[in-house]
Amino acid sequence: MSIANWIEKWAAHCPEKIAIQFEDEKICYRDFDQKIKDTTVLLQQALGIKKGDRVAYLGQNHPRMFYLFFACARLGAVFVPLNWRLAPSEHLHMLRNCAASALFVSVDYQDQCAPLLEKIPHCQFITDGQQDSPGWQKLSQISKASAQGNTLNPAPPLTLPEIDVNTPVLIIFTSGTTGFPKGALLTQAALESNVSNSIHMHDMVFDDIILTILPMFHVGGLNIQSTPAFSVGATVILHRAFDVDRTIAALNHDRPTLTIILPAHMIPLQNNEKWATVDLSSLRSVTTGSCAIPTDVTAFWHDRNIPLLQVYGSSETCPIAIHQRAENAFDTAGSIGFPAKNCTIRIMDHEGQDCPDDQPGEILIQGPNIMVGYWQDKPATDKALKEGWYHTGDIGYRDKHGCYHFVDRKKDLIISGGENIYPAELETVLGSHADIQEIAVVGRPDDRWGEVVVAFIVLHAGSSLNSHDILEWLGDRLGRYKHPRHFHFIDQMPRNGMGKIIKEDLKNMA
Repeated sequence: MSIANWIEKWAAHCPEKIAIQFEDEKICYRDFDQKIKDTTVLLQQALGIKKGDRVAYLGQNHPRMFYLFFACARLGAVFVPLNWRLAPSEHLHMLRNCAASALFVSVDYQDQCAPLLEKIPHCQFITDGQQDSPGWQKLSQISKASAQGNTLNPAPPLTLPEIDVNTPVLIIFTSGTTGFPKGALLTQAALESNVSNSIHMHDMVFDDIILTILPMFHVGGLNIQSTPAFSVGATVILHRAFDVDRTIAALNHDRPTLTIILPAHMIPLQNNEKWATVDLSSLRSVTTGSCAIPTDVTAFWHDRNIPLLQVYGSSETCPIAIHQRAENAFDTAGSIGFPAKNCTIRIMDHEGQDCPDDQPGEILIQGPNIMVGYWQDKPATDKALKEGWYHTGDIGYRDKHGCYHFVDRKKDLIISGGENIYPAELETVLGSHADIQEIAVVGRPDDRWGEVVVAFIVLHAGSSLNSHDILEWLGDRLGRYKHPRHFHFIDQMPRNGMGKIIKEDLKNMA
C-alpha cells in the first residue's frame, strides 16, 4: 500500500470524475490512475529506478509532476521537484546533494540544464522536447518503449517493492531564506498525516474544486491543498504558474471552492481592472500564509464574508502545523490559529523552558508530519530536531485562549541598544500607510547601537512619500527606539519561489 492507492481507489469508485483540469485538458480519475501506472513502468523498465532512488523534476506546474510523484510512491522512490526560478549552479548543487538517478526537464528549461549533463554523469536527463539532443532522452520515445517493449524483448512484468508508512517519498529543498537550500526528507506517513491536517483545516470533501496557482516545487503548492484533494476524490484545477488573467478567469468560470492566495498575489490582482468585478461567490474559504498578513488583505476577504485561513508551517512540517478554520477565522484575524489535528506545539524560551501565555518564544512542533531530517546533512538535522521536537527558528506566542500568534523569525530579530525589535511589528504598522504598497524591515550592524533598523519600501504609483513624512506619520504609533534610522525606496522586493521576500538580499543591500 502507498499513497498512490488514493488515486487507484477513486479510479474504481468514480472513474469518469475529473481529477485534474490543466489548460484545455481534463483528466479523469481512471486516466490519472493509468498515467501513474504507465509512469511507474517507465521509471522501472526504461530508467532502472529502484526503491530509494531519487527522481527529480524541473519545470513549471504540470500534471506530469503528479504522475511522477505517485509513481515514485508506488516504487518506494523519492520525488524531488526543483525550483525553476533558481540558477543552473543551484540546480547542480541540489542534484548532486540528492544524487538524482533521473531528471525530467520541461523543454523550456532544457537549454539551461545542458551544461549540467557532463557534470552529473550518473543522472539520466529526460526532456519532453521533440528534437534530438546529445545526452538527452526523449520522454515520448522512452514512454513508448517502456509500454510496448518489442517482439524480441517484451517488457518484463512490473514488480513493486514492499512499501510501508516509513518509506521516504519526497525531498523538498527549503526556500533558501536562511542560506543554501537543504533537502527536507518526508515519508509517506508524513504525507498521510498532512492530508489529515488539511482535511480538518479546510473541511475538504469529495465535491471540492481546488484552484492551484502556487508552484508545486514547494510544499505550499503541492501539499496544502493539492495532494489532499486527491485523497478525498476532489478536482484540482492546475495552473502552470501564477498569472493574473488566468486566475481571474478561473475564479469566474471554473468556480473553485478552495484556493491559496498569498499576499504577494493580492497586489497584482487588485491592480487589475477585471478584479473589481470578479465573481468570488464559489469560494468557501481562501488560505494564505508564508509571511505576516497585511490587515488590508484580511479585510478584503472578510468584508466579502469569505474566511481567510492563515496556515503556519514549513517544508520540514509538510507543511500544515498551525492554522485557522472557517468558523474561527473572523474571531482570530491576525493570528495563525490553533495546532493542526496531528500536531503538538510548544513555545520555548532561550533557557529551554515553556513560556507562559502571551510571552514570545521559539515555536517548536511535534507530530507525524515532521521530516525525517535534512538529506545528507546530519549537523543541520541535529540542530533542527531535538528530542522529538522540530525547532522552527520562528518566534511566536500563545494567548490565553490557546490561539497562536507569529511574531517574527528568530534570525530576523533586531537588537538595538539592548532592546528587542521585531521587524514584523514595524511591517504591520508601516504597511497600513495608504501610500506604501510593500514594506520590509531588516537590521544593519552599527558600532554604537549594535544594530539599527532599516526599512525598504515600495510606494504606490504616483506617491511622493519620503522618509521625513513617514517618521512624522509614525509619531507615537510605535516606540521611538523602533523607528527606522534609514529608508530605501525601491521598485520591487526580491522574492523566492513562494513569493517570500528574501531578507538576506535586503540585508546585503542595507
